[in-house]
Amino acid sequence: MHDAVKDNIEKRARRVIAALKANNMEGWYLPNAAGVREFVEKLIPEGATVANGGSMTLAETGVMDLLASGRYEFLDRTGLAGEELGRLYRRVFSADWYLASANAITEAGEIYNVDGNSNRVAAITFGPENVLLVVGCNKIVKDLAAAKERVEAIAAPANTVRLNCATPCAATGKCEHCHSPARICCTTTIHSFQRVPGRIKVLLVGEPLGF
Repeated sequence: MHDAVKDNIEKRARRVIAALKANNMEGWYLPNAAGVREFVEKLIPEGATVANGGSMTLAETGVMDLLASGRYEFLDRTGLAGEELGRLYRRVFSADWYLASANAITEAGEIYNVDGNSNRVAAITFGPENVLLVVGCNKIVKDLAAAKERVEAIAAPANTVRLNCATPCAATGKCEHCHSPARICCTTTIHSFQRVPGRIKVLLVGEPLGF
C-alpha cells in the first residue's frame, strides 16, 4: 500500500475516532493488523471474563487465539449447541469484556451491525461492562445508507458462504431481501450514542479486515 494511501486512511480513521468520542464512545487507531493482539493484551486485564461475537477480524488478527490462551476466563461457545449454547449466550451479558467487529462504521461515528441470532448485537447493546470492536479500514463508510449497502453487497453474502447458509444471497452474491429460514440479516442495530461514556470502544485498523 502506497504511503499516500496509508496517510489518507489514517486521516479518515482519526476523523471517525473524533466522531465516536463525541458520541461517548472510545476510539483508537493502529496502522497495522500485526499490532492488534498486543494492543488487546495490554488493554484487557489478565483474569478478566471475556466473550466474543462471531468475527473473521478477531481470527485474522490473532485475538481469538489470545482469548483462548488461558490468560482470561473465556466464555467459549465453540462446539456448543442447543440449550447449552443458549445458556452461554446469557452468561455473556455478565462478562467483563465482549469482543467483536462491526459491519460498518460511519464517518459520523455510528456503528452499524446486522445479525442473525442477534446475540452479538444484543451483547454490544447491553450487558458486558466493556465492549471492544476491532474494525478494519474497509468498514468505514460515509453514512448509514452506505453502511446498509455495504452489508447487502459485501458482508452478508460473504458470511452466508462462510457459514454454509442456504440463502439466496449465497448463490447470487447480493442481498435478495429473502425470507429464508437461514437468513442472517434479521436484526439491525445502529449505535449512535452511549449513555455510559466509553463502554463501547473501537480499535480502527489501517488495513482491510474481515467482511
